[in-house]
Amino acid sequence: MREHITRREFLKNAGAAAAAAAVVGPTLLSERARGANDRIVVGAIGCGGMGSSDMSDFKANPDVEIAAVCDVDRHRLQEAVQKAGGKAEAYSDFRKLLERKDIDAVIVATPDHWHALPTIHACEAGKDVYVEKPVATTVAEGRAMVDAARRYGRVVQVGMQQRSGAHFQRAVEIVRSGALGTITLCRTWNVGNETPEGIDNPPDCDPPPELDYDMWLGPAPKRPYNPNRSHYSFRYFWDYAGGKITDWGTHLIDIIHWAMGVDAPLAVAASGGKYAVRDNRETPDTMEAAYDYPGFTMVYSYRGCNGRPLDGRGYGMQFHGTNGTLFVDREGFEVVPEEGRMEAVSGGGSAQHEPHVRNFLDCVKSRARPISDIESAHRSTIAPHLGNIALLTGRKIHWDRDQEQILDDPAANRLLSRPYRAPWHL
Repeated sequence: MREHITRREFLKNAGAAAAAAAVVGPTLLSERARGANDRIVVGAIGCGGMGSSDMSDFKANPDVEIAAVCDVDRHRLQEAVQKAGGKAEAYSDFRKLLERKDIDAVIVATPDHWHALPTIHACEAGKDVYVEKPVATTVAEGRAMVDAARRYGRVVQVGMQQRSGAHFQRAVEIVRSGALGTITLCRTWNVGNETPEGIDNPPDCDPPPELDYDMWLGPAPKRPYNPNRSHYSFRYFWDYAGGKITDWGTHLIDIIHWAMGVDAPLAVAASGGKYAVRDNRETPDTMEAAYDYPGFTMVYSYRGCNGRPLDGRGYGMQFHGTNGTLFVDREGFEVVPEEGRMEAVSGGGSAQHEPHVRNFLDCVKSRARPISDIESAHRSTIAPHLGNIALLTGRKIHWDRDQEQILDDPAANRLLSRPYRAPWHL
């Protein structure tokens, strides 16, 4: 392609493509929807943190009724009943909620280790699912979720809401237009200074009386209760999550995959560790993961012990091309040209979570695939998992996308799944 493009050509190509993605797509989806005025009856499984936020955005849609809520924390369950309008039925076991024939769809906003089973059982019960990211704690769980969605013909949207932001869609179209030239490096990062205390180091103790801790653990190994092993900070323990790279990196890598038209790395190497944060977390406070893709390299960086931003930003995604660099985060995007090769362009942020919920609801009615379908989201979650596996094994690993196996490395392959604690099974 040409080394230089004019400003008019650049804006025409990028703007037209973005308009098609942001306006025409949703309009056509609504026109395809069957029974557009039908009420969608929703049950919420996991009602703290993102669960509470999800409920708010679902409830804001006039065609949604939140009829049931489920949580293993009695206090959060009571709060969820009120948030749903005071009439939702409360459950402490998600299986009882799924027995209800009037529930059309469920929100699964549990800790990561509880994403797979409720999603799979909801599909079996004929429910559509909006499940939070990352898809699961292992590659095997994610594949089982994809298989269940396809086997039972269910709509499963994953909470990677950046895909529904109009400015993310525009940034993706700019990358795909070729305006940046040949892209050889994509960079993503999260930086901040959590030293010295981090999430602190509380002692083990009895679980609070309002929490059914055995049910909270579910398929995870039996461990003594620790305040950090529940609610928000669960994400720093290997039993339940994968640290910053799965918590935040999944969002960022998903946009790289989407824009670059890929869904799996060829190989991954990683280094890092827990170096300076004095808390009881198990996952690293510093990590670098380098990914080989066909024709380009991607790097994910997590720096939890030094808050100096990269290019002035604490997190984000960059696409480095021969004509220029595109940066995007939730607040906007910016193209910085290589001298004389293209024009600078930028744009502000856009709503993401609300249209993402709406996309799911429209797909429940139309039976179309949502913008963050379980298959693409599963593959975007695999990449962070592979980064962790490369870190834990201390070696570069090579990935077989189609077989979802690590090549010639039985020890690494064992980390693609994990045993479940009885009586739970995948």
